[in-house]
Amino acid sequence: MKSFLKHITEKKFATEEQRKKEIWDVEGRLKNGNQVYKFDIRPLIKRNDREEKTGFFNSLSDKIVFEEQDKWIVFDTEELHEYIKSSNKRDFHSSDLLQALSWNLVITK
Repeated sequence: MKSFLKHITEKKFATEEQRKKEIWDVEGRLKNGNQVYKFDIRPLIKRNDREEKTGFFNSLSDKIVFEEQDKWIVFDTEELHEYIKSSNKRDFHSSDLLQALSWNLVITK
């Protein structure tokens, strides 16, 4: 995920306490963007023979970043949380989220 950081300007890194309690990692602007966001860039973790990313509804991040082999996908945290809460599912694939959510950004590696 560190290579995603090259797409963010004016970086400000979260303190260890902010990372744990507020659940975000870096604050800044996406290149060519004009708004400052807090990004959750925690990597996917290997669990039960699959990679997954767990989330927290108390996150203060604005955007959540998922890394795939050839791209990063950035989702709006609030929209993602609302979608998860309104769904009867607990597991989601990034391609399904890309179709279901209106705010997303795909950045090619």
